[in-house]
Amino acid sequence: MAIFELVESKLKNGIALSLPIQILLIQWAAAHPGWIEKYYSQGVYPYISVFFRYLYGWVPFSVGDLLYACLGLLALGYLIRKRQKIRAKPLAFLRDLTMVLAILHFTFYSLWGLNYFRMPLAQQLELEEAYSEQQLIRLTEFLLKEANRQQLQLAGDSLQAVSFTYTKPESFEKTRQGYELLTADYPEFEYSPASLKKSIFSSLLSYMGYGGYLNPFTGEAQVNGLLPLFRFPVVCGHEVAHQLGYSAENETNFIGWLVSSRNKDPYIQYASTAYALSYCLSSLDQQNSEARKLLSERMNPGLKRNFEELRRFWEQYKNPLEPVFKTIFNSYLQANGQKDGIKSYSRVVSLLIAYHNKEGLIPALVD
Repeated sequence: MAIFELVESKLKNGIALSLPIQILLIQWAAAHPGWIEKYYSQGVYPYISVFFRYLYGWVPFSVGDLLYACLGLLALGYLIRKRQKIRAKPLAFLRDLTMVLAILHFTFYSLWGLNYFRMPLAQQLELEEAYSEQQLIRLTEFLLKEANRQQLQLAGDSLQAVSFTYTKPESFEKTRQGYELLTADYPEFEYSPASLKKSIFSSLLSYMGYGGYLNPFTGEAQVNGLLPLFRFPVVCGHEVAHQLGYSAENETNFIGWLVSSRNKDPYIQYASTAYALSYCLSSLDQQNSEARKLLSERMNPGLKRNFEELRRFWEQYKNPLEPVFKTIFNSYLQANGQKDGIKSYSRVVSLLIAYHNKEGLIPALVD
């Protein structure tokens, strides 16, 4: 028995001591994005993603959410049952805790996390991200005109908010169809099979201020099932982009917009246009608040009502702990190479402008 305990102790020590080595290896990987892109993001990872989507995609509920719940309960039960042993041998407990962190660290980066260090999407799509304030104003004006047109077409008059005609499960299918259409021009976004689900913990996500997340341990794309349909389809596209191996939030925001804008459903097209418009207006407000005000005054009342519906949704879940969750997530993003943290979401504007420039969608956009 003593031999087994000795072997077990040495094994735990070895795993725990691997954590700093893992951290050094991750730092090395972060400095070699070309290697990560070729051998992981476009090499090993697509097979990992497809495997998990086949494994769990057919399950109608989130396996990952249940996994988190079970692990949380097991951890709590362990702390209660072993509390006396923990007090008596705190160093052994610290070693065991480090061992668990080492296992989670290795699993996270092996199954998905290395995508944080891949080549930028702008380089992959040959997009030039630098832009001027005038270009931002022109794109915002273009998106506003398009959103007003779509709102009027769908609602029947400019005063009424657009009421979406499909359910959230139908939105999942429309997202899959959207990716199928997108693949014709961008084969790197191929999405088959699908594994897109509503999170079991949608209420918790709402209180935390999140629209969804990717579970890196099960490869499932989770969406906050309480989100208004005005925002829901673009978030679906965003989370699938994470599932396909794109980690940066500005990039997945862009892909979520792109796949939704290519969708054949006019309601999803409207949601995508309004989504891009909201980011452009927010960015413009920081650079030229007067221009932002003038453009906002030209927004159809019905479009404003859809935005107000979204604002009221988030308002009802505001709580004192939300900033804490955001701070933790901000630190997490920064630790994984996104130096702007949560602010990186808004950097989607540079990709939007670059894409419209490249595609010639607004000829006057180029200065």
